[in-house]
Amino acid sequence: MSHRTTPPFRADHVGSLLRPAALKQARLKRERGEIAADALRGIEDREIETIIKRQEDIGLKAVTDGEFRRAFWNYDFLGALDGVEAYLGERKIKFEGVNPKPMMLRVTGKLGTFSGHPMLEHFKFIKARTRVVPKMTMPSPSSLHFRYGRDAVPEAIYPNMADFYRDLGQTYRKAVRAFADAGCRYLQLDEVNFTYLCDPKLRAQVANRGDDPEKLPQIYAGMINSAISDIPPDMTIAMHLCRGNFQSTFVASGGYEPVAEILFNSIKVHGYFMEYDSDRAGGFEPLRFVPKGKTVVLGLVTSKSGRLESKDELKRRIDQAAKFVPLERLCLSPQCGFASTEEGNILAEDEQWAKLKMIVEVAEEMWG
Repeated sequence: MSHRTTPPFRADHVGSLLRPAALKQARLKRERGEIAADALRGIEDREIETIIKRQEDIGLKAVTDGEFRRAFWNYDFLGALDGVEAYLGERKIKFEGVNPKPMMLRVTGKLGTFSGHPMLEHFKFIKARTRVVPKMTMPSPSSLHFRYGRDAVPEAIYPNMADFYRDLGQTYRKAVRAFADAGCRYLQLDEVNFTYLCDPKLRAQVANRGDDPEKLPQIYAGMINSAISDIPPDMTIAMHLCRGNFQSTFVASGGYEPVAEILFNSIKVHGYFMEYDSDRAGGFEPLRFVPKGKTVVLGLVTSKSGRLESKDELKRRIDQAAKFVPLERLCLSPQCGFASTEEGNILAEDEQWAKLKMIVEVAEEMWG
């Protein structure tokens, strides 16, 4: 079986990496006003150059900047879009046991335009410094809606929610195109809300506030398809699915069955990074809906703890998944990023790198 020349790759990873101590200290100093913005940027640049090289050295074919310039996987991106504001508020959706800073989002004006974005420069920085494929990650458009529903979208701006969904899709279409024009050929949309909609508890929460959990997957699928409707033919769009990852905790439980058909057949992405590191993700049966020509990256290696999985166990699980999707359309990755927020998950940097290195080795042994 051959190496893949286009992403997702046999050995891949979701995107975020643990922030090194020097970067954490610099960000803290910047927050306190002890160093200037360009001093922080210099430290970010240096640390990112180091991890780009480290990813290449262990044999990964796609690299990210570890999301080292972000505090959160989602707010930093969404808060910089025209007509969207990030602010501190009260959390609606609770993580098991710990809770991040209550960052919130709200719409402050009509969406649909795209006047530029700071992360275009972040992407160009990676692209200029790697000899492999630079990968960009961004939150799925559903991230601006699911957590808050109507609360984030003032009726004065959008009396009709259908107009909000349409305009948000247009904003994303322009954003995705801008990254393509900057040279991005591997883009990942981070989508937690499809998996949250597999959890009866969260479906009930959504219904209680007046949204229909049966209809939301179709609405979100429409926005995602709109977002990727203007890409060049050689661009790969992947989607990452997860159930929450703040400091090694989670939000949702439940297999993919309730959303599998829409997820795999209505949404026009090329590949899926799927959380499969624990029983909370259910079995591989929903993969029977994956159509020909789409790739599934099995997130079998947990990023939530430092314990290294056994290679034999991973290979056994890949073989189980191959009963539903042919082996040549499967890849391997961690189930999520290692640091969805700057705090990071509860494992050490050397444990993180050991996991990524092992993923490369298992991929070599499985696919040659």
